[in-house]
Amino acid sequence: MPDNFKKPDLKAPRYRNKTLSLLNQSMLKEFKEINPVYANIDDKKLKEIIRLYNAALIKGVIEYRDGVELPESLGYLFIGTCPPAKSKNVDFSLSKDYGVTLKNKNWETDGHIAKIFYTNWSTKYRFKNRDLWSFVASRTLKRSVSTEYPKNWHKYIKMKNKFRISQMYSTRTSAEEAELAIYNEFET
Repeated sequence: MPDNFKKPDLKAPRYRNKTLSLLNQSMLKEFKEINPVYANIDDKKLKEIIRLYNAALIKGVIEYRDGVELPESLGYLFIGTCPPAKSKNVDFSLSKDYGVTLKNKNWETDGHIAKIFYTNWSTKYRFKNRDLWSFVASRTLKRSVSTEYPKNWHKYIKMKNKFRISQMYSTRTSAEEAELAIYNEFET
Protein backbone atom coordinates (compact mmCIF):
# COMPACT_ATOMS: atom_id res chain seq x y z
CA MET A 1 0.00 0.00 0.00
CA PRO A 2 1.53 3.34 -0.98
CA ASP A 3 2.32 5.96 1.63
CA ASN A 4 0.30 9.14 1.68
CA PHE A 5 2.35 12.12 0.63
CA LYS A 6 2.18 15.28 2.71
CA LYS A 7 2.67 18.36 0.58
CA PRO A 8 5.42 20.66 1.85
CA ASP A 9 4.36 23.97 3.38
CA LEU A 10 5.85 26.53 1.04
CA LYS A 11 5.00 29.38 3.44
CA ALA A 12 6.83 27.80 6.41
CA PRO A 13 9.86 29.62 7.85
CA ARG A 14 13.21 28.54 6.45
CA TYR A 15 16.67 28.37 7.89
CA ARG A 16 19.58 28.94 5.53
CA ASN A 17 23.24 28.83 6.34
CA LYS A 18 25.03 32.04 5.57
CA THR A 19 27.44 31.50 2.75
CA LEU A 20 30.31 33.65 1.63
CA SER A 21 31.44 33.88 -1.94
CA LEU A 22 35.09 33.56 -2.83
CA LEU A 23 34.64 36.23 -5.47
CA ASN A 24 34.47 39.09 -2.99
CA GLN A 25 36.33 42.41 -2.92
CA SER A 26 39.00 41.30 -0.44
CA MET A 27 39.92 38.21 -2.50
CA LEU A 28 40.11 40.21 -5.72
CA LYS A 29 42.24 42.87 -4.01
CA GLU A 30 44.60 40.23 -2.64
CA PHE A 31 44.80 38.57 -6.08
CA LYS A 32 45.74 41.88 -7.70
CA GLU A 33 48.42 42.52 -5.06
CA ILE A 34 49.97 39.10 -5.68
CA ASN A 35 49.64 39.43 -9.48
CA PRO A 36 50.27 43.09 -10.39
CA VAL A 37 49.92 42.26 -14.10
CA TYR A 38 46.14 42.06 -13.56
CA ALA A 39 45.88 45.17 -11.36
CA ASN A 40 44.33 47.31 -14.11
CA ILE A 41 41.54 44.78 -14.92
CA ASP A 42 38.11 45.75 -13.65
CA ASP A 43 36.64 43.50 -10.91
CA LYS A 44 33.57 42.73 -13.02
CA LYS A 45 35.77 41.65 -15.92
CA LEU A 46 37.87 39.46 -13.60
CA LYS A 47 34.74 37.81 -12.19
CA GLU A 48 33.48 37.18 -15.73
CA ILE A 49 36.79 35.54 -16.67
CA ILE A 50 36.51 33.24 -13.64
CA ARG A 51 32.90 32.36 -14.50
CA LEU A 52 33.85 31.58 -18.12
CA TYR A 53 36.69 29.33 -16.95
CA ASN A 54 34.34 27.51 -14.57
CA ALA A 55 31.81 27.05 -17.39
CA ALA A 56 34.55 25.55 -19.59
CA LEU A 57 35.54 23.25 -16.71
CA ILE A 58 31.93 22.08 -16.33
CA LYS A 59 31.69 21.46 -20.07
CA GLY A 60 34.91 19.42 -19.95
CA VAL A 61 33.69 17.26 -17.06
CA ILE A 62 30.49 16.44 -18.95
CA GLU A 63 32.06 16.06 -22.39
CA TYR A 64 35.06 13.83 -21.59
CA ARG A 65 34.63 10.35 -20.17
CA ASP A 66 37.75 10.59 -18.04
CA GLY A 67 36.81 14.02 -16.68
CA VAL A 68 39.23 16.91 -16.23
CA GLU A 69 42.33 17.64 -14.23
CA LEU A 70 41.92 20.60 -11.91
CA PRO A 71 44.54 23.37 -12.06
CA GLU A 72 47.51 23.55 -9.69
CA SER A 73 47.43 19.73 -9.30
CA LEU A 74 44.44 19.92 -6.96
CA GLY A 75 42.97 16.69 -8.25
CA TYR A 76 40.73 15.15 -10.79
CA LEU A 77 36.99 15.56 -11.42
CA PHE A 78 34.82 13.08 -13.36
CA ILE A 79 31.29 11.70 -13.64
CA GLY A 80 30.60 8.09 -12.76
CA THR A 81 27.65 5.83 -13.53
CA CYS A 82 26.44 4.17 -10.34
CA PRO A 83 23.88 1.45 -9.67
CA PRO A 84 20.47 2.64 -8.51
CA ALA A 85 20.09 3.77 -4.91
CA LYS A 86 18.64 1.22 -2.50
CA SER A 87 16.88 3.91 -0.49
CA LYS A 88 13.77 5.77 -1.56
CA ASN A 89 14.30 8.28 -4.34
CA VAL A 90 11.09 10.31 -4.06
CA ASP A 91 9.76 12.12 -7.12
CA PHE A 92 8.37 15.18 -5.36
CA SER A 93 6.57 16.75 -8.31
CA LEU A 94 4.56 13.60 -9.14
CA SER A 95 3.98 12.81 -5.46
CA LYS A 96 2.56 16.27 -4.90
CA ASP A 97 0.19 15.87 -7.87
CA TYR A 98 -1.12 12.41 -6.86
CA GLY A 99 -0.94 12.74 -3.05
CA VAL A 100 0.97 9.45 -2.80
CA THR A 101 4.70 8.90 -2.35
CA LEU A 102 6.10 7.86 -5.74
CA LYS A 103 9.66 6.78 -6.47
CA ASN A 104 11.79 8.12 -9.29
CA LYS A 105 12.98 5.09 -11.27
CA ASN A 106 15.31 6.77 -13.80
CA TRP A 107 13.89 4.85 -16.76
CA GLU A 108 16.00 6.80 -19.29
CA THR A 109 19.20 5.41 -17.75
CA ASP A 110 17.99 1.89 -16.87
CA GLY A 111 17.91 2.90 -13.22
CA HIS A 112 21.51 4.10 -13.09
CA ILE A 113 22.39 7.43 -11.53
CA ALA A 114 25.17 9.93 -12.11
CA LYS A 115 27.59 10.91 -9.39
CA ILE A 116 30.25 13.59 -9.53
CA PHE A 117 33.58 12.27 -8.23
CA TYR A 118 36.60 14.19 -6.99
CA THR A 119 39.90 12.46 -6.31
CA ASN A 120 43.43 13.50 -5.53
CA TRP A 121 44.76 9.99 -5.03
CA SER A 122 47.26 9.71 -7.86
CA THR A 123 50.90 10.29 -6.89
CA LYS A 124 50.94 13.34 -9.13
CA TYR A 125 48.47 15.05 -6.80
CA ARG A 126 50.13 14.33 -3.47
CA PHE A 127 50.36 17.46 -1.41
CA LYS A 128 50.32 18.27 2.26
CA ASN A 129 46.97 17.66 3.99
CA ARG A 130 45.41 16.33 0.80
CA ASP A 131 43.08 14.15 2.88
CA LEU A 132 41.43 17.29 4.23
CA TRP A 133 40.39 18.51 0.77
CA SER A 134 36.89 17.87 -0.48
CA PHE A 135 34.78 18.98 -3.39
CA VAL A 136 31.24 20.33 -3.24
CA ALA A 137 29.62 20.66 -6.64
CA SER A 138 27.95 23.94 -7.52
CA ARG A 139 24.29 24.09 -8.46
CA THR A 140 25.28 24.86 -12.04
CA LEU A 141 27.41 21.70 -12.28
CA LYS A 142 24.73 19.52 -10.70
CA ARG A 143 22.02 20.80 -13.02
CA SER A 144 24.24 20.49 -16.10
CA VAL A 145 25.08 16.89 -15.23
CA SER A 146 21.44 16.03 -14.56
CA THR A 147 20.33 17.35 -17.96
CA GLU A 148 23.20 15.87 -20.01
CA TYR A 149 23.64 12.50 -18.25
CA PRO A 150 20.49 10.75 -19.56
CA LYS A 151 21.42 11.61 -23.16
CA ASN A 152 24.64 9.58 -23.16
CA TRP A 153 24.93 7.76 -19.83
CA HIS A 154 26.81 4.75 -21.28
CA LYS A 155 29.83 6.95 -21.91
CA TYR A 156 30.79 7.47 -18.28
CA ILE A 157 32.92 5.24 -16.06
CA LYS A 158 30.86 2.54 -14.34
CA MET A 159 31.44 2.49 -10.60
CA LYS A 160 30.63 -0.35 -8.22
CA ASN A 161 29.09 -0.03 -4.79
CA LYS A 162 31.62 0.37 -1.97
CA PHE A 163 34.47 0.81 -4.46
CA ARG A 164 37.33 3.13 -3.62
CA ILE A 165 38.48 5.39 -6.43
CA SER A 166 42.07 4.72 -5.37
CA GLN A 167 41.61 1.11 -6.49
CA MET A 168 41.19 2.36 -10.05
CA TYR A 169 44.73 3.70 -9.93
CA SER A 170 46.45 0.98 -7.95
CA THR A 171 45.29 -2.41 -9.22
CA ARG A 172 44.11 -4.00 -12.43
CA THR A 173 42.14 -7.20 -12.67
CA SER A 174 43.49 -10.15 -14.60
CA ALA A 175 40.77 -9.64 -17.24
CA GLU A 176 41.94 -6.05 -17.80
CA GLU A 177 45.54 -7.23 -18.06
CA ALA A 178 44.53 -9.81 -20.69
CA GLU A 179 42.66 -7.15 -22.69
CA LEU A 180 45.65 -4.84 -22.60
CA ALA A 181 47.99 -7.61 -23.74
CA ILE A 182 46.02 -8.21 -26.96
CA TYR A 183 45.09 -4.58 -27.61
CA ASN A 184 46.62 -2.99 -30.71
CA GLU A 185 45.86 0.70 -31.21
CA PHE A 186 46.75 0.52 -34.92
CA GLU A 187 44.07 -2.05 -35.76
CA THR A 188 40.64 -0.82 -36.76
